[in-house]
Amino acid sequence: MTHSTSLFPDALPSIPDTAVEHGEVYTRDWVVEMILDLVGYTQDRNLAELVISDPACGSGAFLLGIVRRLSEACRKYDVELPLDGVRALDLLSRNVRASREAVTDLLVNDGWPRDYVEPLVEGWIRQGDYLLQEAQAADFVVGNPPYIRLEDVPDPRMKLYRQNHPTMVGRADIYVGFYERALSSLTQNGALGFICADRWMRNQYGRELRRLVADRFSVEFVAIMHDVDAFEEAVAAYPAITVIRKRPQGSVVVTQTTKHFNAAQAQRLVNWATSDGHAETTASYEVSRLPSWFPGGESWPAGSPARLEMLEDLNERFPPLEDTGARVGIGLASGADAVFLTQDPDQVEHSRALPMSMVRDARTGTLKWDGTYLVNPWDDNGKLVDLDEYPRLKAYFEHHREALAGRYIARKNPAQWYKTIDKVDSSLTAKPKLLLPDMKLTIHPVLDEGGHYPHHNLYYVVADAWELRVLGGLLLSRVAQAFVEAYAVRMRGGTLRFQAQYLRRIRVPRPEAINEADASALARAFDSRDIEAATTAALRVYGLSHLPI
Repeated sequence: MTHSTSLFPDALPSIPDTAVEHGEVYTRDWVVEMILDLVGYTQDRNLAELVISDPACGSGAFLLGIVRRLSEACRKYDVELPLDGVRALDLLSRNVRASREAVTDLLVNDGWPRDYVEPLVEGWIRQGDYLLQEAQAADFVVGNPPYIRLEDVPDPRMKLYRQNHPTMVGRADIYVGFYERALSSLTQNGALGFICADRWMRNQYGRELRRLVADRFSVEFVAIMHDVDAFEEAVAAYPAITVIRKRPQGSVVVTQTTKHFNAAQAQRLVNWATSDGHAETTASYEVSRLPSWFPGGESWPAGSPARLEMLEDLNERFPPLEDTGARVGIGLASGADAVFLTQDPDQVEHSRALPMSMVRDARTGTLKWDGTYLVNPWDDNGKLVDLDEYPRLKAYFEHHREALAGRYIARKNPAQWYKTIDKVDSSLTAKPKLLLPDMKLTIHPVLDEGGHYPHHNLYYVVADAWELRVLGGLLLSRVAQAFVEAYAVRMRGGTLRFQAQYLRRIRVPRPEAINEADASALARAFDSRDIEAATTAALRVYGLSHLPI
C-alpha cells in the first residue's frame, strides 16, 4: 500500500486550530448521499476497483457514506475491502481519531472482523495537509473543503500553497486550492463532487480556477443551495454542489433550490438528473439541462436555471456588445476631486475647464448638467500641459500643491505632481455616448449628446455603428438587466454594480439586424424611460417569447 508523502519541510508552521475549526462545517448525511450518487460512486459498481478521496474528512461525514457503500459493494461482488480504495486526510489529529473510530465501528457492525478492519482504516485515514501532499490519482474526489481565510494561514505555508496552486490568486479562500489539487488528481472520466461556498464561481479570485475548469474539464452539475439546511449547524456559507468531470464539456444540469429542499427532494432530483429530462419545477427546486457550459475564466452567471438557459442561448446567437461596433469605458478618476473638480471655471484658462458629467446629472434619466468642470492638465495629445503656458492654471495648482504632491501617484513621479490618475481622452468629450451610473438597482442608460466628459462613477458606451437611442432602448430593457444580474456582485439592499466587465457581457443583435419598426419602438421607449415597452421590443429583437423569472 502506498501513501501520500509531504512535499515540504516538517518545520512549516501549522494552521492555528482556531482557523481550522472556523473552516469546519459538517455536512448532513443526505447531502453526502446525493453527492456520491451524482459522481457515480454507487453500490451497483465494484467499488473495490476504484479509488475515492476525501481531502478534508473532518469527523467522517463523507467517509461514513463512502465506506457504507464500499462495504455493500464488496459483499455484492464477493471481494475483500481494498487496501488503497479510500484516501482521507485531515489536519487535526482528533478528527483523524474520530473518523477512524466511526469507520471501524461501521465496518465491524457490518460483519467485518475488527482485527482485519483496524489496519485498513488506519491506512485509509491519515493526518496531513492535502495541499502539501504528493498528488495521487483518484477516480472520485468528494467532500466539503475547509473555508479558511488567508489571514488565518501563516505566511510561509500560504506562500507554498500559492506556489504549488496557480489558481490561488488574489484573496482566495484555501478551498480554491482544494479544487485545483482534486481536479489535477482525477483519472480520465473521474469526477469531483464538492459542496462548497459558491463565491469562486463569480468573484475575481476564482478566475483562474474557472479557466482551469473550462479548459480541461466538464461542468456536469451545479446546484445553488443558499437557503437549504445542508449542514449540521447554521452557517452563512452560500453553498453550492458542483460536480466536475475529467472529460470534454457536455450538457450540464443546473438547479436552484429553495428552503424546502430536503432528503426526499434530493433523491428526486438525482433521479431526474440521471434521466433525459429537460426541465422540472417543484416547490423545492427548479432544474434545467443546458447543452453546454460558459467558457473561459469570466465569472459564471447566477440565476434560475431558466435564466441560465436563456443566457446560454443568447450567448450562442448574439455577439457581445463590443463586437457590434460599441466600446465600453469608465470615466476619469482624478485622485483628488476636491482640487480637480470645480464649479468656478474662471479660476483657470477657459481651455483648461472641461465640462464633466456626474452621477447626479443622470439621476432623472435625462442628462441635466449641474455645472461641474474638470480642471484639465492634459492637452489634446494626452500629454501634460506646460504650466508656464497657462498662468492661471499654474497658480491654481500651486495653491493646491501640498494636496496634489502628497498623493501616491505624484510621489512616484514628482515632476508630474499635478496629473490626474487617468488621462483625458480629448476625442471622447464631443462624442455622443450612453452613460451608466456604477451603482443602481436597475440598469440606467442616459444619453449625453456630446460636450461632457464622464466622471469615474459613470461608465459609458460609445458606438458609431449604432443609433444610440436604439441601443439605449436595448440597454434599458429587462433583458440587458438580466445579463448584469447574472454576472454582477450585488451590494447591500440589492444594488448592482454596472461595471464595464459586466456591461461587456451583454449580448446584443447587430444594429443592421434590427428592423425599422423595432428600432423605432426601442428609441421611443428609451426617450420615455419606459422599461416595459423597451423590454417588449427587446424580446422581439432577441426572438424570445418571455423573460424567465
